[in-house]
Amino acid sequence: MQLKLGIPKGSLETSTLSLFAQAGWKISPRSRNYYPDIDDAEISCALIRSQEMAPYVANGTLDLGLTGLDWILETEADVIEICKLVYSKASDQSCRWVLVVREESPIQSIQDLEGKKIATELVGFTKRFLVQNGINAEVEFSWGATEAKVVEGLVDAVVEITETGSTIRAHGLRIVENLLFTDTRLITNQAALDDPEKKRKIEQIALMLQAALTARQKVALKMNVSQENLESLIEILPSLHAPTISHLYGKDWLAVETIVNESDVRDLMPALGKVGAEGIIEYELRKVV
Repeated sequence: MQLKLGIPKGSLETSTLSLFAQAGWKISPRSRNYYPDIDDAEISCALIRSQEMAPYVANGTLDLGLTGLDWILETEADVIEICKLVYSKASDQSCRWVLVVREESPIQSIQDLEGKKIATELVGFTKRFLVQNGINAEVEFSWGATEAKVVEGLVDAVVEITETGSTIRAHGLRIVENLLFTDTRLITNQAALDDPEKKRKIEQIALMLQAALTARQKVALKMNVSQENLESLIEILPSLHAPTISHLYGKDWLAVETIVNESDVRDLMPALGKVGAEGIIEYELRKVV
């Protein structure tokens, strides 16, 4: 058995390889070659554009692949979503497809697109979105530099992907509405799931990728506290279930260890110090299951 795995080529490629490395698989791209090496004899890899991943998985050319929800919806491919993997090149955040116009445009809502011309890479989804909202507008495919088309007045609006919207605003453009929030999905097909060996491997990959992503949001804290201050510390100390507590040798002091959200640490550390915690250490995690 060898599972055929699609790795998204382009903007998600580096972050995908990093995620797999953290999950336990080393994938090594080869120059001018679309078939990277992987240190697992049960898996073979292929670099595929995100826009083409869902069709290749749906028709069985690939057993498993990573692509955006946007491209799954764009192609309407018959695939099975195993799990959501919220990560991107810049941050662990979802991206969004937005309707964009010039700042001075009279377009204020979706309804104002009636009879207008729109450019986007996400043609199929945009056309269906307009039909569902009862809007009759022309949608054309954009081969790139999509924002420039509305800046130059070639179209009335564009549907573009963004994370923060800062680049859009920097070009003197305005976001009218969010059309779709998208993130990366791990997808497969029914034939692969019907194969017991492939299903086992798919479940292993899904588990370990999720474990790596969960670990990116959390850190471990370790500290010492006296017996008399323990209850005050426990009252403010978050944990997955309960903190680990052990006695220090020959002293009336305890070692306390817990896992917390990384975003909470900047407020939590000073509070822990105020209730008597000492020697507080923060360290990163690789996987959390």
